[in-house]
Amino acid sequence: MNQKLFSKDFTLVVIGQIISLFGNAAVRFALPLYLLNLTGSSALYGTVTACAFIPAILLSPVGGIVADRVNKRNIMVILDFFTAAVILAFSLLMNEVNLILLLTVTLMLLYGIAGAYQPSVQASIPALTSQDNFMAANSIINIISSFASLAGPVLGGILYSAYGLKPVLRVCAACFILSAVMEIFIQIPFQKQASDGGVLKTAGADFAESIRFIRKEKPVIGKAVLVICGINLFLAAMIVVAVPYLVTEALNLEASQANRLYGFAEGALAAGGLAGGIGAGVFANKLTIHKSGNLVIACAVCVFPIGVSLALVSSAMINYTVITVCCFAIMVCSTLFTVQMMSFIQAETPQNLIGKVIAVILTVSMCAQPLGNAFYGVLFEICKGCEYAVVLFSGVVSLMIAIGAGNIFKRFSSE
Repeated sequence: MNQKLFSKDFTLVVIGQIISLFGNAAVRFALPLYLLNLTGSSALYGTVTACAFIPAILLSPVGGIVADRVNKRNIMVILDFFTAAVILAFSLLMNEVNLILLLTVTLMLLYGIAGAYQPSVQASIPALTSQDNFMAANSIINIISSFASLAGPVLGGILYSAYGLKPVLRVCAACFILSAVMEIFIQIPFQKQASDGGVLKTAGADFAESIRFIRKEKPVIGKAVLVICGINLFLAAMIVVAVPYLVTEALNLEASQANRLYGFAEGALAAGGLAGGIGAGVFANKLTIHKSGNLVIACAVCVFPIGVSLALVSSAMINYTVITVCCFAIMVCSTLFTVQMMSFIQAETPQNLIGKVIAVILTVSMCAQPLGNAFYGVLFEICKGCEYAVVLFSGVVSLMIAIGAGNIFKRFSSE
């Protein structure tokens, strides 16, 4: 294991993540926006994005099991090449088949790949750096993710509004191919684990072992995951559906301007993640798990200015500014919380379980996202003209969950 943080292999992981995540952010921005522009329906948008999460939920445990039993470098390379193939296939078929069905299938594949990919990246950190560097390494990975998410939607929005969807798809496919080629040269320490039987039996045993660890040895992690599910259902899902719908449909902006502004709003979300990641690295020694509940409360509080502005202000640009600023603040707090949680889990979990445990946590926490996306898609459709009521509802419920979560996170330091 490397004692220094920026070893050759960790540096290659970081550079590969920059390129891959840029393409990921741009394509996830462009495809749902294309659907929303075609239909103008928040209900359809919410339903399609909800369906897209299902493969991610199903494949995250698989990704965790594979990450502990297969060289993580090979997983990253194969999945990046496959993602490029999916994007190129969509660009060739978009004028030949039912577009809504094709969009749904493509997004499901992309989210499924991401669900299988992420455990490998997170599980590689303990293999590439020492425990003292876990917080800094996670901070860097989050900074990279946020930076790519910042550049992806902004540049994607500019390309999309100026030239349409296909140039965005070509750029994204090139990003994944370049990332895969770079990742070929990464060397991640790997020790093959013994198998007790066939593939299904081994997968079942691995999954059961990770569940046992969370329930018996670190039960506070399981409790925290349930809290995250609640926040994903009532807060994160609302943001996912509300930002594109409000900016492109509800604020009465001209279409091309709305698409650009939505790209900037997504960029603000990513900038918040970037600021949060930098903050987590700078203040690594001062961030303690038992105070993490305060960050969740802050996320919920930031929702209320959006609802109040939509209710009381008629100016589209003022409302857009409030939405953007509040989303930035939400991402700062949520990223700080994410880095704290991931570093704690990596430090407390044995090396042979890290991929599976991270995958289980990601899977369970993601289960609420598709339900929330579909729920808010329908709710915004029903409350058209009164969108502020949906936002305020989200804020109230999220704040109640966040306050209740405070006591759970305070017990992290004692269990």
